[in-house]
Amino acid sequence: MTALIAKEIRSFFGSIIGYLVITVYLLINGVFLWIFPGDFNLLDAEYASLRQLFTLSPWVFLFLIPALTMRLFADEKKAGTMELLLTKPLTDWQIVGAKYLAGVLLVFFALLPTLLYFYSVYQLGNPVGNLDIGGSIGSYLGLLFLGAGFVSIGLFASALTDNQIVSFLLGVFLCFFFFYGFDRIAGLDLFGTADLFIMNLGINEHYTSMSRGVIDSRDLLYFLSLIALFFGATRLVIQSRKW
Repeated sequence: MTALIAKEIRSFFGSIIGYLVITVYLLINGVFLWIFPGDFNLLDAEYASLRQLFTLSPWVFLFLIPALTMRLFADEKKAGTMELLLTKPLTDWQIVGAKYLAGVLLVFFALLPTLLYFYSVYQLGNPVGNLDIGGSIGSYLGLLFLGAGFVSIGLFASALTDNQIVSFLLGVFLCFFFFYGFDRIAGLDLFGTADLFIMNLGINEHYTSMSRGVIDSRDLLYFLSLIALFFGATRLVIQSRKW
C-alpha cells in the first residue's frame, strides 16, 4: 500500500500537471490576497486576519482538487492497467485507501506554502503577532478536512469513468453540490423545519463552523462520514469490475 501511495505521488510530481495545479492554486490566492484590490486583499483589511484566504480557498479547491483526482482511476482504466492493479496482493480497501491518501497528501503539499501568508500577516499585525492564532489553526484544520472531503468525491468521480475530462467535470459538479447546493436548497424555504437539517447536509455549514476556530465534534463527524460515504462508494465501483 505504501508503494502505491509513493507511486501516485511520484506520478504527480513527475508530470507538469502536478506542478501546474499547485502553482495555479498559489497564484490565484496570491493575486487576490496581495495584488487585486477588493474584499479579499489582505493589505486593504482593517485588521490582521487570514479570513480572506479561508473564504477564497474552498472555491479554488472546487476546481483544483477534481483536477488532481481525475486521473487516479480514470488513467488506470484508459491505460488498461486497472486489471493489473487489481491482481496485486492488495485488497480493494487498500487500493482505494492508497489513492485517497496520495490525494490528501497532495492537498497538504499545496497548503504548506500558504504558511508564508500566515507568517506575513503575523508580522504585519500592529503590534506584531496581533493575529488570532487559534482561529487560524482551526481554519487550516477545516480547510484540510474540506480538501480531504473533496478528494473523496473526486476519487469517486474518477472511478466511474475512463475519461479524465468526464471525471473532472463530474467531480466539480459533485463538489459544488455538496459544498453549496444544500445551502441553496435550504434557502428556498420549501421544507419548513427541515431546512436546517438540509443545510447541515452541506459541507459549507460545517466548514464555516470550523473556520471560526471552534473544533466541534459534530463537524469532525460530518467530514469523516462524508469521506467514509464516498470512500465506500468508490470501493463498490472498483469491486463491481470483478462481477
